[in-house]
Amino acid sequence: MASASHPRRTRPPTGPQFAAHELMDWLGAAGEVLDQMLTPSTAMASKQMLRMSQGQGETSYALNSSFQNTQQNKMKPLIEAAIVDLCSSNKTSLPGTMLIADLGCSSGPNAVALVSIAIEAIQNHYLQFQQPPPEVCVLLNDLPDNDFNTVGKSLVALRQSNNKPVILTGIIPGSFYERLFTSGSLHLVCSSNSLHWLSKAPEDLTRNQIPAYDIDERVRRDRLPMVLEAYAKQFRKDFKLFLELRAKEFVQGGRMIVSLVGRSNVIATRFFYVSEIVAQILSVMVLEGVIDKAKYDSFYMPTYSPSSEELREIIEEEGSFKITDMRVDDPRTGAINTPSSFLNFLRAIFEPVLVQHFGDVMDEFVRTWERRWSLEGSVQEEHSRSHVAMLVISLALLQ
Repeated sequence: MASASHPRRTRPPTGPQFAAHELMDWLGAAGEVLDQMLTPSTAMASKQMLRMSQGQGETSYALNSSFQNTQQNKMKPLIEAAIVDLCSSNKTSLPGTMLIADLGCSSGPNAVALVSIAIEAIQNHYLQFQQPPPEVCVLLNDLPDNDFNTVGKSLVALRQSNNKPVILTGIIPGSFYERLFTSGSLHLVCSSNSLHWLSKAPEDLTRNQIPAYDIDERVRRDRLPMVLEAYAKQFRKDFKLFLELRAKEFVQGGRMIVSLVGRSNVIATRFFYVSEIVAQILSVMVLEGVIDKAKYDSFYMPTYSPSSEELREIIEEEGSFKITDMRVDDPRTGAINTPSSFLNFLRAIFEPVLVQHFGDVMDEFVRTWERRWSLEGSVQEEHSRSHVAMLVISLALLQ
């Protein structure tokens, strides 16, 4: 959600036969990566350290991520097809080892959902050919402030489950807008509900101190084209960088399945509609004197919703991957429509960044939200009119 260089080394040693010096080389590379992760970088220069609400409480991400899980399940056929292609790319033999990663894993039950789909697909494919499954390494990534305590427990459970070919699991804290893995090591990457988060607020706005939102509706409308263009430019820059970095880390024929919040047509608003609801609630709080206008003017929600056409153009322009499948899904089907569930959903995603920027304002945020929801048709109609879409893309590294 948000590039440092690190040594190019061979893929991590696997199996019991690797030499001690290979292990030392691998540990040395891991140490260098860890040093870089602990060093502030331009990719995380935004003062907003993004994470979901932690723990297991009522407003935690772990208990309010059923929407995200529904979208993950829709990625299953693309992940299964990617595994078949990966295993079929070598005509003489099946891979003996595989490294798969989830980028932006967050926490809770969703953290291992995508890699579990991939592991099951691997098992089924090898069983079909009556071959022993490969040794699988599973790595989960998110920003350093993520709730990795619960992620670690999920990985332990994954390794201890029956009939799983998982030999090694690990956590990779850091921004996926940086190098995360050694060159030529990755076989499969999955990422769900993450890549609409930018590495930082649009530079064209922050550098010139141009607010993304404004409580004056006329001023906001007049400024909107410039603001949207700044967000589009930042997304293009970030997504191209993401593709460039992953291309260096894949084995030949590596595959990537990603989903992100987008929009269903080119002309619809390019703000994530939930972000706009948050901004509107904050604007009411400014008018009521709860938060300072200067604080509001300096707040930039680092999200952007591209269209499928926009995404396709960026992928083709960057040139490292070919699109094997792209699907546009309407996430409003079965969406969260009760006041309490939608509020908890909002808080699970946005509370950490709101508290960091505005301070202890969540009680008033909740009260303002409840008043707005009670207005006939306010949020409900806005939700039904939104052009939000989930974009799911299957990519293959070009040879």
